[in-house]
Amino acid sequence: MAAAQRLRDCSRRALLCFVLVAAWEAASGQIRYVIPEEMERGSFVGNLAKDLGLDLKELSDGGVSIVTRGRTHYFALNDKSGHLNTLERLDREKLCGHVEQCLLNCEVILEEKMEIYALQVEITDINDNAPSFQEEEMELTISEAKAQGSRFRLEEAQDPDLGVNSLQGYQLSSSNHFSLDVQTAAEGAKYPELVLEKSLDRELQAVHDLILTATDGGDPVRSGTTQIRVVVLDANDNAPVFSQPLYEVTLMENVPQGATVVTVKATDLDEGINKEIKYSFGKTKNKLSHLFRLEDRTGEITLAEDLDYEESKHYQFEIEAHDGGDLVDLAKVVIAISDVNDNSPEMTVRSLIRSVPEDSPPGTVIALLNVHDQDSGENGEVTCSIPSSLPFQLKKSFENYYSLVTDRALDREQEAAYNITVTATDHGAPPLSTSATISLQILDTNDNPPRFEQAAYTGYVRENNPRGASILSLQASDPDWGENARVTYSLLLPLLPGGEGSESPVSSSISIHSESGAVYALRSFDYEQLRELRFQVQAQDGGSPPLSTNVSVTLWILDQNDNSPEILYPASRSDGSTGVELAPRSSEPGYLVTKVVAVDADSGQNAWLSYQLLKATEPGLFRVGLQSGEIRTARSVLDKDALKQSLVVLVKDNGQPPLSASVSVTVVLADSLPQILSELSSLSASAAAAAGGGGGAEPQPGLTLYLGIAVASVSGLFFSFLLGLLALRLRRWRNSPLLESGASGNFSGVPVSQFVGIDGVRAFLHSYSQEASLTAGSRKSQLHFPQPNYSNTLSSQKSCDLLYIGRCPVKTTPCFPTSFLLFGHFLIITVVYRDLILPEN
Repeated sequence: MAAAQRLRDCSRRALLCFVLVAAWEAASGQIRYVIPEEMERGSFVGNLAKDLGLDLKELSDGGVSIVTRGRTHYFALNDKSGHLNTLERLDREKLCGHVEQCLLNCEVILEEKMEIYALQVEITDINDNAPSFQEEEMELTISEAKAQGSRFRLEEAQDPDLGVNSLQGYQLSSSNHFSLDVQTAAEGAKYPELVLEKSLDRELQAVHDLILTATDGGDPVRSGTTQIRVVVLDANDNAPVFSQPLYEVTLMENVPQGATVVTVKATDLDEGINKEIKYSFGKTKNKLSHLFRLEDRTGEITLAEDLDYEESKHYQFEIEAHDGGDLVDLAKVVIAISDVNDNSPEMTVRSLIRSVPEDSPPGTVIALLNVHDQDSGENGEVTCSIPSSLPFQLKKSFENYYSLVTDRALDREQEAAYNITVTATDHGAPPLSTSATISLQILDTNDNPPRFEQAAYTGYVRENNPRGASILSLQASDPDWGENARVTYSLLLPLLPGGEGSESPVSSSISIHSESGAVYALRSFDYEQLRELRFQVQAQDGGSPPLSTNVSVTLWILDQNDNSPEILYPASRSDGSTGVELAPRSSEPGYLVTKVVAVDADSGQNAWLSYQLLKATEPGLFRVGLQSGEIRTARSVLDKDALKQSLVVLVKDNGQPPLSASVSVTVVLADSLPQILSELSSLSASAAAAAGGGGGAEPQPGLTLYLGIAVASVSGLFFSFLLGLLALRLRRWRNSPLLESGASGNFSGVPVSQFVGIDGVRAFLHSYSQEASLTAGSRKSQLHFPQPNYSNTLSSQKSCDLLYIGRCPVKTTPCFPTSFLLFGHFLIITVVYRDLILPEN
């Protein structure tokens, strides 16, 4: 019989092992399995990989984890098959006690996808426990005076199974005096009562032995027995009676030890020893006797240990009141425990990313947090928060799970790392909180181009600088990190029309150090050739892709005093001589003789020129304007003053040190042209005598003869032409109306453009205004200089060209240049004859 029962038990257990109920709840993301208790270790619970739609490769890579609240793990995931298996034998009664529905909750976390699924496994009951009594034998003392129908409460049997597998009924062995009546309490528990069916007689039978059997409703049915020993006592008419059959008390879980829970009270109407009452715990568990303390004389129940609402929410037990005659009354005590907020929230970081790039989009998941509070009600409701100033946000993803995500764009340059303090606070009074700090590093991306310290740069370098000299230094900074912040510099060369063969002046003039940004000169600059150099410099970082910034640079070449003044007028010939300037002897002080014109290729104060008379034939006769360079008479010309005055004018700039140049100016003092010719002839003769006396070389006779013949021939032809032309002109003048009216012909403004003297000096006479007149009817043309025109400028009137024969372009009076030509040619012949032919003879 027992073997068949065990076989049926094993068959049922094997069948239940393969019963699996998997229910997907898409709205909540929950997976549920149902398995029976007492399954062997490693038993199959469910195909988790299939139910989640996971690839076995994800399992083998360790991307799925199962988190169980608490320290004990009951299930494990087989990464090869994807099956969920048990880690140990599960005892529902041990795990859940008398809870009707035994649920084990855990979470399945997909690390790669940052997804969470709730996993719920319900442990169903099997009839693995038989009803049992706390004691194998119980003893009742009943007075023989008890009336028929009296009831006596018996010890209840305990069966940790649930439902039909739990205690279902009691049976009593056959007896003539007693019967069994099963009562059902308000909470549904069944307890047996012994009913006296027939009066007892101690003298006939002092002890009655009964067997009480408790059975459950399982298949097979399990049972437990206890022996009841009834001792018949002498009559005790009145039993103790409690003031109330049920004592209900509510305690806060933080009640201190030693506090009074409740005081029970029973009374007995008997006298003497039968009235004395003693209190004791009824048939209860040992744990309660340790948790509560009962004063047997007073009935005061005190707290012996600390209460914990999370461990048990209520307690119930019985108190017996015994009188001196061993009569008993029972009262039930029910203690409800009220929760207090004595548990801080628990926070666990399930998944965490230590670093994110700064260009991560908003909503990037940083961490996955789980919070739990063992308290109940509002004391167990938890809210998570982070400082509002941080660029992050907490989102409740699933039940007690929170996702820490980025709320806005991150910027490593503003904040390179964050210590995010997450605070979990319950709703108790006062509230309790728990904090956890998450450290997050922000990785740099190349999102900042280099920035120059200035919007534009200006540099200065003096000309004649040495090659390779440092001109200026450019500095650009990049707030990025690492290679993204490494800045290199380069020149941006302008495109030239010449194409690839052309070379930019920038590239041949300057270079830039790619690392330091220092600009160097590749050549020596010349301010007179190049005064300004404009170019652009590019600063580029080392990111990928690189970012760059351009800046304009202007390089100014500073002048140095490296150019001496250059004299433009009077100009020197190859032999070092200059022209001759004319000044009338009748000149008054301040008469403008000529002007020295000079320029300096430098600039600024290096080009400020000053003039001074360095040397003069007659000191004090002339002066030079310090700034203008004008040579004027300082006093009137005296008779003793030489005809030819040699002046040396020094032109000096204002540089440091100053540079200078000098020029020699020859000034001839004369009022008329014959006087000039006479003086020049004497000067020439003196020069020739000095040359002869000095042992100069004698001219060759043949060359002199040929030259004399050539001059004589040309002069004869020239004079014949001039005489004929002169006769023609005189005839026309006689017939002209101007001659009849007695008006005299005037010509003015006849400048001598070039006059070649004996010493070969070139004289510029165009600076002066001269007038000549010819009296009608006179046989000889007389040329004379009128009074000088004291002018402060070097202006002259328009004059006729010496080679122009006819009327002047403006006036109708004939200019008569023929006499000038005749006289000039005569002068040339005379000079040549005197200087060449006479010495030869």
